[in-house]
Amino acid sequence: MLKIRFLRRGKKKQPFYKIVVTDKRKPPKGGNFKEQVGFYNPLTKEKAVKKDRIEYWISKGAQLSDTVHNLLVKEGVIKKSKIDVHKKSKKKEEDKKGEPKTEIKEGENKEVKEGVKEKSEKTEGKPVEQDKPEKKPEQKKEEKKEEVKEGPK
Repeated sequence: MLKIRFLRRGKKKQPFYKIVVTDKRKPPKGGNFKEQVGFYNPLTKEKAVKKDRIEYWISKGAQLSDTVHNLLVKEGVIKKSKIDVHKKSKKKEEDKKGEPKTEIKEGENKEVKEGVKEKSEKTEGKPVEQDKPEKKPEQKKEEKKEEVKEGPK
């Protein structure tokens, strides 16, 4: 199966993409592609597309990668809507709704709520016990020394 996709070229941090027709199962690295049908430079926003050759390969059954599809829509080569390429962040979804997405079974959710209600009903009207302050480690050591001194005689 044929695919029209990008082939990255250029130096580190200076990408340059060729738009090539290649076999879907093989990467186009090393010149293993059928034909170069355009290029795209994201740094200068320069792009060139061979419209007639792209239409020819699409008629032969070549599929477009999502990014190339969006580029061709922007250039007016194909008349379709763009495809969402980037995944949506889970953090942004949580912020919008205010709650993190967690799958809870209905039975578990009810039991948790009932347990909280029972605890709150039991503590209503009763004074809350305050925890005794813990002794510092130095005080504990002194007490142990005193016990040892007073111990067996």
